[in-house]
Amino acid sequence: MSVDPAPTAPSLSAPHRPAGVPRAPGPAVLHPPGGRAAWFAWSVGVTVYALAVVHRTSLGVAGLDAAARFGIGASALSTFSILQVLVYAGMQIPVGLLVDRIGPRRVLLLGVALMSAGQLAFAFSTAFGPALASRAVIGCGDAMTFISVLRVAARWFPAARNPFVAQLTGLVGTGGNLVTTVVLAQALHTAGWSTTFGVIALTGAVVFAAVFALLKEAPPGPAAPARPAADRLPVGRQIRAAWSEPGTRLGLWVHFTTAFPASAFGLLWGLPYLVEGQGMSRAGASGLLSLLVLSGMAFGLLFGRLVSRSAGSRLPITFTVLAATALCWTAALAWPGGRPPLWLLVVLVLVMGSNGPASLIGLDYARAHNPVERLGTATGIANMGGFLAAMVTLLGIGVLLDALAAPGADGYRTSDYRLAFCFQLLPLLLGTTMILRLRRKLPAAR
Repeated sequence: MSVDPAPTAPSLSAPHRPAGVPRAPGPAVLHPPGGRAAWFAWSVGVTVYALAVVHRTSLGVAGLDAAARFGIGASALSTFSILQVLVYAGMQIPVGLLVDRIGPRRVLLLGVALMSAGQLAFAFSTAFGPALASRAVIGCGDAMTFISVLRVAARWFPAARNPFVAQLTGLVGTGGNLVTTVVLAQALHTAGWSTTFGVIALTGAVVFAAVFALLKEAPPGPAAPARPAADRLPVGRQIRAAWSEPGTRLGLWVHFTTAFPASAFGLLWGLPYLVEGQGMSRAGASGLLSLLVLSGMAFGLLFGRLVSRSAGSRLPITFTVLAATALCWTAALAWPGGRPPLWLLVVLVLVMGSNGPASLIGLDYARAHNPVERLGTATGIANMGGFLAAMVTLLGIGVLLDALAAPGADGYRTSDYRLAFCFQLLPLLLGTTMILRLRRKLPAAR
């Protein structure tokens, strides 16, 4: 992929120090070089994130199989994804602190180990309890990947290039989702449950070795030492400092509102909605889920270019994505009989493909308004948003489906899915309201 030269941007280096003025104490500041070495370091790190997305979304195409394997209904099935997302969201601040203190390389290695162990246990689980615990371990490992990769990018690339690299990171993660929807869905029906999930777990050993042997988390040279422990803010003060920055809070709500519709759809409810609610075949539903992934990759490239060239495009992109998503879901749910035509489902999926790339704009707000020594913490706070919203939506849809189901029915009706999916309009409204409120506190966001 060719990459245009980055526009000139303010350096992360310290300002000029007049002669005779002593240097202020504190960490040395990087001059990110970019270039081939930077892309190599990023490519090693982003491999972990792609694997994490495979782990995270693996249940999205196995929801019906999991319900049959463990003998559970919609509420219990949604608990798998809810717990995984809850653990992921809850780990964001601790992971951000870890990245700021011990470095992204070690955090990535720990994440790979946890994901592999959790997926291996899930592969051989035959009861609901052990399987649920396994998904929690996967969520813990997954939480350690994305922030770490962004921190590696921030150390290797110039500041103006970071929004584009962040979108590329999301794009590669979306490629992991494509592996899930295409390869994993087929493997489940040919190789079986234990073999499929076992192979995913063992892939982690190869990725672990690659990170251990090849990843350098910062450019070589005298400008990369870690901040001395004595100079670091206490944990509580560091979290409060990141939270007190309006850009961090705006980033959280942008991520909250833009990310969750596609997350809830891709993580769990997309396949059941399309198969049971819309009467599609599994192959047709998998095709639409694959289209969701491809659309996300295209929007990732587009938004990365736009935001890298103009920071002022961030909120216009956000509001456009929110309006289009709300409009398409309203049209689909209001369609007479609850079964919109295929063309409308295709448009809906294409629009939802913009959700993930738009959510990365929230992380860009956190990055742009915090100093380098608390980037991990601020990014972790912002990155909680979409996963908290996805967790609430997953639970809300599951509970409503069970409440609306006909007594003694084996599945759910189109009308059940139609009413249950209306729930997602509530977090859309809440998040949009908070974005409108917070943008007034950040003049640069207008």
